[in-house]
This record gives sequence, structure tokens and C-alpha cells, in this order.
Amino acid sequence: MPDIITYAIPGFVLLIMLEVFLSHRMQRDNYVLADAASSISMGLGSQVIGIVTKVIVLFAFYLAYEYRVFTFGFGVGIWVVAFFLEDLTYYIFHRTSHGSRFFWASHVIHHSSQKYTLATALRQTWTGELTGTFLFWVWMPLLGFHPIMILTLKAVSLIYQFWIHTELITKLPRWFEFVFNTPSHHRVHHSSDVKYLDMNHAGILIIWDRMFGTFIEEKEKPEYGIRDNIDSHNPIKIAFHEWVSIGKDLRSKTSWTNKIKYVFGPPGWSHDGSRKTTVQLKEELE
Repeated sequence: MPDIITYAIPGFVLLIMLEVFLSHRMQRDNYVLADAASSISMGLGSQVIGIVTKVIVLFAFYLAYEYRVFTFGFGVGIWVVAFFLEDLTYYIFHRTSHGSRFFWASHVIHHSSQKYTLATALRQTWTGELTGTFLFWVWMPLLGFHPIMILTLKAVSLIYQFWIHTELITKLPRWFEFVFNTPSHHRVHHSSDVKYLDMNHAGILIIWDRMFGTFIEEKEKPEYGIRDNIDSHNPIKIAFHEWVSIGKDLRSKTSWTNKIKYVFGPPGWSHDGSRKTTVQLKEELE
């Protein structure tokens, strides 16, 4: 299967260069060299690790496909149905990644930049597939969708989400904003402001957030990053800082029930109330 993400990399580079040029012309402070370099390093590292993880994912998908309930083939209608189902699956995965610390430990990498640029889109996890995030999609080959179809749609979703990581595009036509994920919607998702936390989890279609109560419109300009910013451009620290924090919590003197919550509970949960979850922060705000 051709790796369409690899083929898209030259386009990513050209668009980043265009954004840098336009940002300079508009006298915006979007780009910080060290921040952009760390994001690009994370993207390159993700591609290298992907050489191994793609084998794991392909094996899992083809194994599930061997026990499929139906065989759907590659008709146009099947592609359309698979597109909607893959995008819904991404929404579920993405929302879970914000609700469970185990998955957040991989996903937080993407939120760790305090800048919001096209380079930020390349700030990808190194540990996601290794910790089983691909299992969210395994139901699709088990049902009867071909693994190549699923992997292609996952790649298309990732490529689509690249261009929405920018502040240079404000609002798009109303109909587009209603149906699709846009820079405005995704800026909200990257915000560390309490009112915006854990909202707008869409991949391509924003309709899932509207349907399931996680949509919020961009009003004030967001502050980017995470609630407890790591203030580091070291790719190793960016990739593993939350896993290190989980390890520290597991070494604390507390019950096994609490230790399990430190791993699988919501990010910010603490047995002594020293930290706050998104739900707690929003309750305090209200």
C-alpha cells in the first residue's frame, strides 16, 4: 500500500514555509524556531517509529479481517460508509484520549506546544500505536471493511487535520463551519482555557461534536498548551513526560485502587485533591 502521508510531506513543508512567510509579513509572533523544530522532530520520530508500528497494526487488522462477519469490497458506497464510520471512530478515540490518562499520556504530546501553527500539526505521538490506540479501529475489519481501506481513510483524516492548525484562517463559510472541522473549531480544541478544555474532538466532521454535546464555538482567542506546561523543547521530554509522571504517581504511598485511577482515570485526577480534572475545573469556573 502506498504511504500517502509520506507523499504529503513535501506539501506540508511548502505550506509551513508559506505560513512562516505570511506570518512575518503580517508581523505575527506565531513561529518560535525552537518550538517549530521540536514539533518537526516529533513528527520525524513518529514516522521512524511508524516503520515498526505499521507492521503491528497491519497484522492486527488482517487478523481481525480473517474472522470478518461480512465482506464489503471496495465499491464507492462502501467507501462512503467507511468514511463516516472511520471518522466517528476517530471521534470516540480522540474523546477517550482526553478522558483516560493512559491514552492522554500519548496524546498530550500533540497539545504540548504553546504555539498554534502548521508545524504544531507535526507534533505527533511516539507511543500511541505501541499502547494500543489502533484497537479502537479493529472493529471495522472485524465487521468486513478491508484493512487497506481503513488505513487509507485514517491517513486521509491525518492529512486533512494538518491544514486546520493555523491562526491565519479565521472563519470559513457558515455551512462549512457547521459540517466540517475547521481552524476555528480546532483552535478551541488546543486551548488550555478552562471553558474550552476537552471540546471539539472532531477529525474531519464536526457533526459528531454537535451530536454528542462536545461542541463549543470559538469566541475569545485561545491560550494554547496544557494546564501544566512542560516548557521544554527537548523531544525526549515532550514524548515521555506524562509517562514519567504516571510512574511517579504509581510509586506514591496510596491504595491499589488509587494507583489504577492514576493510570486509567481522567487526566488531573489525584487521590488527595492536589490536582484537578477538567470536570472539576469547569465546576469551579461555573
